[in-house]
Amino acid sequence: MTDTIFAPATAAGRAAVAVIRLSGPRSAEVLRIMTGRLPAARRASLRQLRDAEGRAIDQALVLWLPAPASYTGEDSAEFHVHGGPAVVAALVEALSALGLRLAEPGEFTRRAFEHGKLDLAQAEGIADLVEAETEAQRTQALAQLGGRLSRVQSLWREGLTEALAYFEAAVDFPDEELPADIAARAKPVLQVLLDELEMAVADADRGERVREGYRVALVGAPNSGKSTLLNALVDRDAAIVTATPGTTRDVIEAPLVLAGYKVLLADTAGLRDTDEEIEAEGVRRARSWAEGADLRLWLVDGSISELPGLPDEVGAGDICLITKRDLPIGPAGAWAAEVARRMGMPSAEVTAHGPSDVAWLRQTLSERVVEALAGAEPPAATRLRHRELLMEAGDRVRQAMGEGVALELAAEDVRLAARALDRITGRIDPEHVLGRIFATFCIGK
Repeated sequence: MTDTIFAPATAAGRAAVAVIRLSGPRSAEVLRIMTGRLPAARRASLRQLRDAEGRAIDQALVLWLPAPASYTGEDSAEFHVHGGPAVVAALVEALSALGLRLAEPGEFTRRAFEHGKLDLAQAEGIADLVEAETEAQRTQALAQLGGRLSRVQSLWREGLTEALAYFEAAVDFPDEELPADIAARAKPVLQVLLDELEMAVADADRGERVREGYRVALVGAPNSGKSTLLNALVDRDAAIVTATPGTTRDVIEAPLVLAGYKVLLADTAGLRDTDEEIEAEGVRRARSWAEGADLRLWLVDGSISELPGLPDEVGAGDICLITKRDLPIGPAGAWAAEVARRMGMPSAEVTAHGPSDVAWLRQTLSERVVEALAGAEPPAATRLRHRELLMEAGDRVRQAMGEGVALELAAEDVRLAARALDRITGRIDPEHVLGRIFATFCIGK
């Protein structure tokens, strides 16, 4: 990291102000060339910006942030210029002409991580904060940036260190005057730790769903009203609606914010047997999406006589919606209500053309989302990577506590559990893993 990088930190397009960031050993030199002299540290200064040939670029506010008190821990600077695309392009061209390199996605945060300004879990919190679309996502990301997972991981590691000390004392000093139960003292410590790890793994699923969205699948036979209901819920024409069966061929996802949480609604292909290749693939994708959803809305056209059948993916806890209640009720509606009653599934007659029905359904979905995702505080673990490492640490602790396990092997399992936890915060992590994580960041961050 001996080169100096730069990147726009604000979105492309016309705006009142655009921010261009620098980081690296040549930051002070560039400031002197472009502004004439080095501004006072950490104070906004109004300066005329000029390129290396002395041509004026813009009048800007300039910040000089010497190491180590900067975001990256390196010498850094910021140019706050007028946000016209021509101004930004001229400044970018001038910086490139001075030999600076455009930053890769996430490179500023990667440098902050490398200089110890934050750990890997906190860096992921920054990425989540930048991507946050809802209040719940913002709150969760801010907690992770504040070190919630890092602090909990540190306490878990202390517990492992204590247990390891007991095991190693029994192995390395068998002839010393130590308590006879010295190795056994590790078991209660490990049991408490294992319980906490298992709770964190269970809570990690909630964190992932807050980040990615609570998934709701609309399933049912063709022409049961799925596309019409989806459009009513999201208040726009997200899906094509026609009277022709099989119009929806692929899964159509539409985001929605309910009670401060991101929800992904999916209109799926009508479930029926078909020899038509494209429609059959649509049905397969519909079943796959529905199977992985957090909640399924089973739609049945209550006005028809033909019974549509119960989808395999639907079960207790899902919701049965008997649609088109503005039409005379037919045998299918009564049948669906009875099936739902037998399965312990709530049911209701609705019409997508009724504002009160749509409002009721939004409220019902909001209650389901809050019940599934709300908690006293944000979860410590929020990503699949975290969950997998917590599971690995838990497996190692479980092995260390096994009956008849040699003390040497138990101690090694505890060491491996500690290594798994260290990889959460990036104390140890393969270079390719770090590269993959930071590559998901936006340029300029």
